[in-house]
Formats: sequence, structure tokens, C-alpha cells
Amino acid sequence: MVWSTFAHLFTWVWTRMEMRRLSDQEKDLEILLLRHQLNLLVRKQKKPIQATRAEKLPLAVWAAIFKIRTGRTARAMADVIRLFQPETVFKWHRELVRRKWTYKSKNNGGRPRIDQAMEALMVRLARENSRWGYGKIKGELLKLGFNVSKSTIRAILNRTGIKPALVRAGSVSWKHLMTHYKEQILACDFFTLETIGLQTLYVFFFIELGSRRVHLAGITASPTQQWVAQQARQCTWNWPEQETPFRFLIRDRDRKFTPMFDTIFQSESIHIIQTPFRAPNANAVAERWVRTVREECLDHLLIFTQAHLRRVLNEFVDYYNSRRPHQGLNQRSPLPRSDPPTVGRVQCRKVLGGLINDYSCAPSNAIVGLR
Repeated sequence: MVWSTFAHLFTWVWTRMEMRRLSDQEKDLEILLLRHQLNLLVRKQKKPIQATRAEKLPLAVWAAIFKIRTGRTARAMADVIRLFQPETVFKWHRELVRRKWTYKSKNNGGRPRIDQAMEALMVRLARENSRWGYGKIKGELLKLGFNVSKSTIRAILNRTGIKPALVRAGSVSWKHLMTHYKEQILACDFFTLETIGLQTLYVFFFIELGSRRVHLAGITASPTQQWVAQQARQCTWNWPEQETPFRFLIRDRDRKFTPMFDTIFQSESIHIIQTPFRAPNANAVAERWVRTVREECLDHLLIFTQAHLRRVLNEFVDYYNSRRPHQGLNQRSPLPRSDPPTVGRVQCRKVLGGLINDYSCAPSNAIVGLR
């Protein structure tokens, strides 16, 4: 665009210099010849001519100067401007004037725009703290070393669709509520597996919603009510002491969960939460672990016996709790990993005979390489 405009201006200047050498009679003759050529072009041109912005600029300026000097109206200039309607050329001129003032308004100073990182921080504070108003967000930003006015905070939050604190504080989502209580919630469920001899085995497990730690309760081919109650009793005995004791247990409405089962947990001051009928999403964390153990382990193995399945699940659960990165835990494991994240030689540990590879950093003096 810039070079094209420069080329047109240079051509115009060069033509103007050439015209200075012509006499008035020669100029009149050239004007007659040019008008005749334009008449032929207009008569033979079927499609409207599409002028570029660089071509519009000099034509609009010259037409405006010619109109001012001669005093002609736009309609009376139709015999001068042949390729375009005079109204079209003057519309181009008005567009140039509009662009001139628009360009100036963008560079006339004023309050500088807030940095995008700062806007993202304001939105984050508002979304993570539904009861914080504009003044509270301003104070929190001052603690971080940023001085932003409340009107600016209000404008940015309104632009991103975040409602005021009085509206947001009254709407507490289930996700926010479950995040507050997840450290006190347990979930339990069953899943089945067919052995190579087509024997159906039932796996009973518990999972902590806060840490995602899995407790393998038991495996059996006949899950009677007495067996389920006994496994629950043993799990409560084997659970270690925790800073935040469990207060809720999520289970479905399977008939294997009897009043005896509920009584065992109620004696530990654990409230039973039954999911609705045919609503697996109500116990989504347990359902997601079933999918994980199938996709990463059981779908790639042939299980022979109940003892074989127990060995496989014990090894996988140990890897899952202590070594496997979890997306819901910011790539951490349910249990804190023992090895520090130091730089050193990378060693690989085979889990389940090489079905899963577990990598860790060995000390620099250890004779272990990347395998």
C-alpha cells in the first residue's frame, strides 16, 4: 500500500513537470485525446472497475481540489470524471478524512491499556473468590505490588462477563462445594473381570476423593452381603490415622450394600450418601478409576485365577498411589513421591513385567543409565 501510493505520487509529479513544457494549445489537444480514449474505455467496459486504495487516494484528492477551484457540483463534474461516478469519488474522500481523524484519535494519549497478564490476574482473583468485590480485589492487587483503580477492575470484569460479587456470592456451584469437602469423602464401588476360564471375579475397592488414593478391599467370585461387610470392617481397621477423618461415604444402591455395611461406617461417624438410580456420574471418581485400571492394566493382560488378579491389582494400585502422575492433582501422585526432582541419570523400573514403565532420577554417582 505505501509503495503503491508512493509510485502514484511520483508518476503524478513527473507528469506535472512534463506538462510545464507544453503550451496551452498542446494541453488542450492532449485533453481532447484523453477524453476520447476515456469515452471508448467507458463504452467498452462491461464490469465495474475495482480501484485499489492507492489508486483511490490521488483521484479523490485531485477531484476535491478541482471541485474547490472550479466551484462545480458533483453532478456537474460528470463530464470530467468518466470512469467513476462523482459521488463515488467524493465518498472515497470522506473515507480518507474519517481515517485521518481515526488515526489521530488512536495517538492522542490518554490512559494506557492494562497489560493482558494483569487482566488475567484480575479475572483469576474474581473467579476463585466469588465473594470478593472490586475493593477487595484492588486491595489484594496492592499486596502484590499493583495499583489499579476500582473502575478499571469493574470495566475489565464486565468485559469478560463476570458478574458483581453480590450476584456471584449467592450462586455456589456443586464443584466448589465438593472441592471444600473432598478431603473428607470416600467412595466405593465394584467392577467385574472375566478370567481366561470365563469365571467372573468381583473387585471391591475404596477411593479417597481428595487424594485419589485407592484401597483395594477384596476380590471374590461370590460377593455375598456378609463378605462385603467383612471387607468394609477390615478396611476401617487398616486405614491409617489422618489429620482430616472421613465424614462421608458415597456408594450406589447395589443390594450387596446392606444395613450391616452402613452400620460399620456409621459407627466411625461416617455418613452414607447413596447415589440416585442409574446415575454413575454421581460416583464419577470411582467410575474414572475403573476406566483407568482397565485401560492401563487389565485390558492388556489375560487373568488366569483369583490369586493372579490379586497380584496384578496390588502391583498396579501400589504404582497408582505412589508413582503415577495424576492430571487432577497437577501431575502429582496420590501419595507424595519419595525421590526428589533432581537432575541426574534417568532409570526405568518395569511395572507388571514391562506393561508400564516408571521413570525416576538416580543419584549422579549411580551406575544407571536410560534403558
